Amino acid sequence: MSRIVATISRIWHLKDLRRSIFFVFAMLFIFRLAAHVPIPGVNVDNLQNFFRSNAILGLLNIFSGGTMQSFSVVALGVAPYITSSIIFQLLAMVIPQLEAIQKEGEAGQQRINQWTRWATVPLAALQAVGIITLLRQSPLHVLGNNVGVTTYAMIVLTLTAGTIFLMWIGELISEKKIGNGLSILIFAGIVSALPTKVQQAAVSFDASQALTMVVFAAVALITVVGVVLITQAQRNIPVSYARRVRGMRMYGGVDTHLPLRVNMAGVIPIIFAISIILFPPMIAQFFLQANSAIVVRIAQAVIAFFQNQLIYGILYFVLVFIFTYFYTAIVFHPEQIAENLQKQGGFIPGIRPGKPTAHYLQYVTSRVMLTGALFLGIIAVLPLVMRQVTGTQALALGGTGVLIVVSVIIETIAQIEAQLTMHDYEA
Repeated sequence: MSRIVATISRIWHLKDLRRSIFFVFAMLFIFRLAAHVPIPGVNVDNLQNFFRSNAILGLLNIFSGGTMQSFSVVALGVAPYITSSIIFQLLAMVIPQLEAIQKEGEAGQQRINQWTRWATVPLAALQAVGIITLLRQSPLHVLGNNVGVTTYAMIVLTLTAGTIFLMWIGELISEKKIGNGLSILIFAGIVSALPTKVQQAAVSFDASQALTMVVFAAVALITVVGVVLITQAQRNIPVSYARRVRGMRMYGGVDTHLPLRVNMAGVIPIIFAISIILFPPMIAQFFLQANSAIVVRIAQAVIAFFQNQLIYGILYFVLVFIFTYFYTAIVFHPEQIAENLQKQGGFIPGIRPGKPTAHYLQYVTSRVMLTGALFLGIIAVLPLVMRQVTGTQALALGGTGVLIVVSVIIETIAQIEAQLTMHDYEA
């Protein structure tokens, strides 16, 4: 406790860091204020019931920062920007010119970031059109069918502008170097929903649910501990640097390690899996009012298939597992690491430099990723399991939300500590 108090005191006495933290809180306040500005013509109560009845849309609501459920002016959240970022990461794998730009350092990254922002605009508009069309066809009458062209266009424009606004706020937060701005916005949306969840659980609680509450609390605690351990876990590969003599001085001869994180992909595989699972039923929703009876039956069959909890859970788990390996292959390049080690005079003891080192790193990464992929898959389907165990929606533990919250807290603390260390060196 004394260490925490001492750290807070150090933060408070560092003027720049204190201002940065206050700035982040101010941006989060603006974000939550915008999240409570609803778009006219939407029945919010029916909209919330619609999201509660659809697990897939509930996951999409998580990554919007909880803003989609209230259909505010920032209802789309930062999901279109995340999608744009993922698209450019995938394009860099198949387009050599884009990969070359990525390797240009900060200047190249700025160009790609600018293209990512531009691509966010049409993606946000397309998602807005899809969501509005889906809500208009909802049996709960979330949106009236008498929405005119002008009103329709204004809603699309408002939702698109809200996404760009949040993207700007997220980048302003990231510039303060105390956490990733987009992740912090999602974190704020998830945390803001906790009081409502607790209230719902308290209202529906009775004596017969005492055992359920104990089970839920135990699973929640185990989940948090597990997320922390897996997020921080890493496999250290020993690396030695050969001694080099230049003139009268000797360089190198250092033994260090190369850390390989168990969960290199973060929550990106879950986002990938959500996008894949969400696409077919959303497209099928558009054909429920078709004139052809065959098309309607096919659309109903597709929706029923993805709403089957068992099929949905298995498919979700498998996709998260596969995408964990896929995304890690995108961000982790054993050949490049082996080449850099060889250029710097480093080597893994017992492994020859060059291709043998790359093969060894690939082998170790594949084994480490197995734990990370299984962990992410379990986290993804945990709400479905808890819903079956507890028998209540209010107690459904969002494993994905816990993963995001814990990851953001750990990353933010690490960056604050890094700034404190930097100020110590400057002093």
